[in-house]
Amino acid sequence: MNSLYQSSITSLPLLGRGKVRDNYAVGDDKILIVTSDRLSAFDVVMNEPIPGKGRVLNQMSDFWFEKLKDIVPNHLTGIAPESVVRAEETDQVRGRAVVAKRLQPILVEAVVRGYIIGSGWKDYQANGSICGIALPSGLRQADKLAEPIFTPAAKADLGEHDENISFAEMEKRIGKELAAKIREISIELYKTAADYAATRGIIIADTKFEFGLDEQGTLHLMDEVLTADSSRFWPADSYAPGISPPSFDKQFVRDYLETITEWKKTPPAPTLPADVIEKTGAKYREALERLTGETLKD
Repeated sequence: MNSLYQSSITSLPLLGRGKVRDNYAVGDDKILIVTSDRLSAFDVVMNEPIPGKGRVLNQMSDFWFEKLKDIVPNHLTGIAPESVVRAEETDQVRGRAVVAKRLQPILVEAVVRGYIIGSGWKDYQANGSICGIALPSGLRQADKLAEPIFTPAAKADLGEHDENISFAEMEKRIGKELAAKIREISIELYKTAADYAATRGIIIADTKFEFGLDEQGTLHLMDEVLTADSSRFWPADSYAPGISPPSFDKQFVRDYLETITEWKKTPPAPTLPADVIEKTGAKYREALERLTGETLKD
């Protein structure tokens, strides 16, 4: 399977590169978002691509944008990415890019948790709450919460860790009305997606959404949505509270990196073995197939 570690499109101005996506300007009001096969773990971008990963993420996001479009507008324009680049550059965008509305991003990640795991579990162990939200005592790792909770995070610069913040801090940063709207929509998006995923034998433990505003101030869902990079997916048939369940994401990479005691989780990244790359790619494709019922498109 062909892979793309970094795009090299010269027919459009480059706006910037994130951990996974490369962004190009399409006129003044649109943006070409190319999802590469890069993978980041512990906020460090690995040196090796995961072949096909970007196409999986792109196809999964497209699936969810369509399914959730009645809840909130999204950034998609419907314009074919191949139509905005030169003919010799179409291989770089086919199946892994979208032409999106150019929005003003809201620099707070909208995190929704339905289960207690990851940094939320660490916070709970330390003080019995997550992002200032008090939780009942006696919860176990990976327990389902009585109701999903909204725990925002401040977006960090590339290579830095996002910082969990309280809802009050979010209100301070973007205003009470907008913060309340994002919280309400995020929880509705999560519940709708989690209910659907349950019919496919998948638990969505948590996820993060990103939003932006258009020139009229209309809120839009943007970037990616409910992918294995932005969410924690667990197979329902092997779920059990009290442990960290296996997940459909980069867990093979994380587990491998944890064995390299001399690596301090800072750049440069260590080399990933071929079997870790292969297993990780297979997990991403399995998540796509189980959740959407679709195989990866050619």
